[in-house]
Amino acid sequence: MADAQRSLFDAPVPYRRGSDTSQDAAARLQESACQLRQATLAAYREAGPRGLTPDECAQQLQRSVLAIRPRVTELRQGGLLEFTGERRRNASGMGAKVLRAVR
Repeated sequence: MADAQRSLFDAPVPYRRGSDTSQDAAARLQESACQLRQATLAAYREAGPRGLTPDECAQQLQRSVLAIRPRVTELRQGGLLEFTGERRRNASGMGAKVLRAVR
């Protein structure tokens, strides 16, 4: 794994500055967030060029979409996921952007 990717997987979980409860929650989630980033990236790589919406990824990993969406954002900002230009309906009926792993 490249150093830039390794640092992404070790990146701290963001929290709201000035909020001790947010900072405490982020500290507790640090290890699971790293594991979720890895699992999320693996799911996108397995999906191939068809890609996934964050909701589809969460369903595949049997996790809450609230746990997966931030990981998808982190992976996209880290250059490991990209938008396909496609949208698919999610559980709320909205058009969700489809992403795929950058090879």
